[in-house]
Amino acid sequence: MIKGEDRRVALELVREAVDAGAAQRKACEVLEIDERTVRRWKKQQQAGHELKDWRKQAAGGRVPANRLTGEEKARIVKICNQEEYRSLPPSQIVPRLADEGVYVASESSFYRVLREANQLHHRGRA
Repeated sequence: MIKGEDRRVALELVREAVDAGAAQRKACEVLEIDERTVRRWKKQQQAGHELKDWRKQAAGGRVPANRLTGEEKARIVKICNQEEYRSLPPSQIVPRLADEGVYVASESSFYRVLREANQLHHRGRA
């Protein structure tokens, strides 16, 4: 990741090289920056945006709307530890629950929750 100030300097260097007669592609090669990246930075600058890495902001504070709550995770663990499901993998538990008309979470969510709870191994009697 390149800091905003370094991006400004890189754009200035590319502009100077192009003004001196060099091809933008060659100037980008020398700086080891993709030409598309330079075009994107120019577009951001022309739009008046800060030249910063917007990806940090996008991924940082978002929480998926369908994220399982602690109660839902506890319910999954409780269901998987019931006598009738104890020795079954989630790939069999979820369809059986669906046959009963019960939907708690997807099969992959069951696997994920059991992995987090360190119960992805055999849960029945040894």
